[in-house]
Amino acid sequence: MSERWIAETLYSGWGQRFGLVYELARYRSAFQEIVIFESASHGRVLLLDGVVQITEADEFAYQEMIVHVPLIQHGNARRVLVIGAGDGGVLRRVLQHAGVDRAVMVEIDGDVVRLMREHMPSIGADSWDDTRAEVIIGDGIHYVAHAPDNSFDIVLVDSTDPAGPGESLFTETFYRDCARVLTADGIVVNQCGVPFMQRDELGNTTQLRARAFKWTSAYIVAVPTYIGGLMTLGIASKSPVNMIELDDIKHRARQSGIFGRTQYWSPEMHSASFTLPPYIACLLSVGKPGIGED
Repeated sequence: MSERWIAETLYSGWGQRFGLVYELARYRSAFQEIVIFESASHGRVLLLDGVVQITEADEFAYQEMIVHVPLIQHGNARRVLVIGAGDGGVLRRVLQHAGVDRAVMVEIDGDVVRLMREHMPSIGADSWDDTRAEVIIGDGIHYVAHAPDNSFDIVLVDSTDPAGPGESLFTETFYRDCARVLTADGIVVNQCGVPFMQRDELGNTTQLRARAFKWTSAYIVAVPTYIGGLMTLGIASKSPVNMIELDDIKHRARQSGIFGRTQYWSPEMHSASFTLPPYIACLLSVGKPGIGED
């Protein structure tokens, strides 16, 4: 048993703690407190303002599902915009897709990028130096507001929860800007929290997305360190989206180059992730105009 522990502070009445081997970094940036430490169970861990963002042990689950589901679903995504994701894991997964010509990542806190590259380099790996990637340290809200119309096929919003630096990424204005910069069949995905503990997050963001997109839904992923059960990823498009058949998912995965290279995502998990437990499905307000699957 570890004699020293680091406890997550996300919820006041429930939580988790990690056995601390040693602390690698503790830094107060202009936006948040950044802590990186070696844990006894999950490898290295990143905390932002006391909340777990990523661990080396289970980062693959979230990163693969936020990226591979929309890119495979789209089928021909060449230009991808990533908002947040300063650890580099989302960018790395985007660049695994052979068809991607350009990936722009906009992260507001440059100290997160700096410390992750120094202390958890395996997460972003060589994506930082990929010639297809453009990494911008800046405000994702400002970037989307000023980006040209129809300039991206996919927008991935990997933000913290709607508080602090991530709060402005959960607004109607932001989603309308996302819709504007997306192509006609473009897709946006954003994390919507763990509904068992953060019920309002999925419901509220679904309502906001529905004002800007014709099709709005969600899918699920199980990430052990995002406590409280299944996590939801909201997905939306300006055009109706039909779920693709399993054989088509496999074909697209082989063409993209990700088939057989994943630890969580698979064609079968892709399909199954859109089957929501009733306690989550009800938060999508299925049946209201613009919400739910056609």
